[in-house]
Amino acid sequence: MAPQQRMRPRSRSCRRAVVAAAVVVASAALTAGPGFAAGVGVGAGAGAGAARVTDPAPAPTPTTSVPASAAPLPVPAGHAPAPVSPTPVPARPTPTPTTASPAPVAPVPPAFGAFLDSGPLGVARMAQLSSWLGGTELKVAHTYLPGDRWSDIEGAPGFLDVWAHWRRQKADRMLVLNVPMQERNEEGIDDTDVRGLLARGAAGEFDHHFRALAERLVELRVPDTVIVLGWEMNGTTYTHRCGPDPEAWKKYWNRIVTTMRAVPGQKFRFDFTPSRGRDAVPWTQCYPGDDTVDIIGMDSYDQPTGISFDEQVREPYGLQQHVDFAKAHGKPVSYPEWGLFRNGDNAEYMRRMLAWMDVHEPLYNTLTDYCPHGVWQCSANPRSSGVYRSELSSHTDSATPTPTPTSTPTPTPTPVLKPPATPACATTPGTR
Repeated sequence: MAPQQRMRPRSRSCRRAVVAAAVVVASAALTAGPGFAAGVGVGAGAGAGAARVTDPAPAPTPTTSVPASAAPLPVPAGHAPAPVSPTPVPARPTPTPTTASPAPVAPVPPAFGAFLDSGPLGVARMAQLSSWLGGTELKVAHTYLPGDRWSDIEGAPGFLDVWAHWRRQKADRMLVLNVPMQERNEEGIDDTDVRGLLARGAAGEFDHHFRALAERLVELRVPDTVIVLGWEMNGTTYTHRCGPDPEAWKKYWNRIVTTMRAVPGQKFRFDFTPSRGRDAVPWTQCYPGDDTVDIIGMDSYDQPTGISFDEQVREPYGLQQHVDFAKAHGKPVSYPEWGLFRNGDNAEYMRRMLAWMDVHEPLYNTLTDYCPHGVWQCSANPRSSGVYRSELSSHTDSATPTPTPTSTPTPTPTPVLKPPATPACATTPGTR
């Protein structure tokens, strides 16, 4: 996709504007113990998600039952071997063996979540979104480190605590953390300065900041965090962009990953995530190599105006090239940011994107849920909201023939009971 002006998802600096007020909400939620995660059930595994109402029927799964021809043959009554004893002993019929039918196994959909806010409010809202989806459990929490100062990128005390707490509650949950590669990350630094910063990063000048972040995450007992490092590097928005010097960018990425992996106890996975299409530079030119990439993601919004979903699939560096590239490199795919954008309340896009992810089974996906992209916190997209809710409404017990109902205690209400129709920060769009 050629470079173009695009309204960017709400500035991460704007996302931080609600953090201070949200701390009060999160504190109240945490005081109530697990109540802030109300409506969250127990999942089946690290990749577990919500079964969809309208998913197409999966391909038949080969069974492992023993064919009748291989089963032990019963001895019919009256055909027992002749007894050795001179006194005839009546033959005892051998009962016909019965084979219990295996319980049906439902396919495990990919883990999913939504970006709801960068701060503690994002955690509190996850339970509410789960309730709106009929109890479907969100397996993925997604937030962004601020990129104003290096101290923020190091994981300032207090910012990540509530996210780490949510992650630790269940073994099959996933924490996804977008990590800037430069401070002043949204300040419109020109290409000449970016080129110099990339060279300094490639030489190791900034290693200690990422070591501090890795140590912080291990200290918080979330050493398996998925790190979306230097996201949308193929665009022009961020100071951590690749375009001014792709070779230096790749060296810098490799230094960061090597530095963070050297911290004892870490189990990080690093997600290389460009935006869909060509943008400023082809994202393939920025790929740093298989040794330092664990996941190949893509941020994919419904844009530009008038583009069909099929065009989003076929365009150069689009959805199809993304999955093909990941397959060629032996990596799983992800969709850390996706949602509506330039084409309004596009229910067809919502339906097709969900179906695309059903087919290609990303490791995880997280919808960007605020206006204009979202379906829960944005009342402007009712038709797409209906599709999303229908597809992801809870049917998590479908794999169990006769589920046993369990009583769930009513959680203590938190101050955040209803999402705003339009978040305050969503009304001041930027461009990229």
